[in-house]
Amino acid sequence: MTKADAKQSIGPVRILGIDPGSVATGIGCIDFDPRGPRHVHHAVIACGGGPFPERLKIIFEGVTALIQELRPDQVAVENVFVSRNADSALKLGQARGAAICAAVAMQKPVFEYAPRQVKKAIVGRGGAEKRQIQHMIRVLLNVEEKLAEDAADALGVAICHAHYAETERRIGSDLRRRA
Repeated sequence: MTKADAKQSIGPVRILGIDPGSVATGIGCIDFDPRGPRHVHHAVIACGGGPFPERLKIIFEGVTALIQELRPDQVAVENVFVSRNADSALKLGQARGAAICAAVAMQKPVFEYAPRQVKKAIVGRGGAEKRQIQHMIRVLLNVEEKLAEDAADALGVAICHAHYAETERRIGSDLRRRA
């Protein structure tokens, strides 16, 4: 690939961002081209407080349905945030696994990003607060309505992936790690 090829304009890429959670999983979908991101859809898959295996099923089926509806080209998922509570980290990892399995079952490439990576890509620093993410997502995507934290985080994951993928396209490299 020549530098001229790398700088050539490409059509929009549809990216589904996922912020996994065992109670609520954030979903954010954008179209991205070299001009920037455009908001397509955002939602929260509410898993409730029922039996844990049922919540995983809700995540799997919800992500599968949204992939069928929105037809993303790529899926970006936030990595597990390692906390002090091992039980919470395990549940979050399983929720993440349900979302990734849905994407893989739908034959979509999956890319992973650490929470600090996402925050840095959106706000400019890895220690950004939730309200800062929400504000910047609304500004970047020109969304007037208030966004639920989980949906804003998912849109942030999608934008983070778009920026990394665009940079790699321009330099002709593949630095992303696949799930």
